[in-house]
Amino acid sequence: MDKIMGMENCQHKSLAEGGWAKMPFYLQMGNLGSEVSRALKWFGKNEKRFQVSFERALELFDLTIEAAQDAESGCRGGRLKEVCRAREEFCDYFYGNSWGTNPVKIMRYYDQFAMLGRGL
Repeated sequence: MDKIMGMENCQHKSLAEGGWAKMPFYLQMGNLGSEVSRALKWFGKNEKRFQVSFERALELFDLTIEAAQDAESGCRGGRLKEVCRAREEFCDYFYGNSWGTNPVKIMRYYDQFAMLGRGL
């Protein structure tokens, strides 16, 4: 976490100190989806709540990217690319939406991880 952002501003300190990297990828993405959902919910309705959710989601994206970079498994390269692309799409939606991203489709993506985490 220190590589990406300062610990003094970290909202998920226990996760940044190694807890996040120990979680399975599908749980990371399911939890990340919760923050993405909150950001989508508050966008255009409550700027303060939106900003907090947006920043927390970016922090979880960065933790997930860092975990994928640090992983020794050869299969993690695809995950790294996937998470980086998801982060890029998340940011684009709120700042220009040049890709025409649909928020319903964004949530369908994360819902798959949430269902996997619940064993559905």
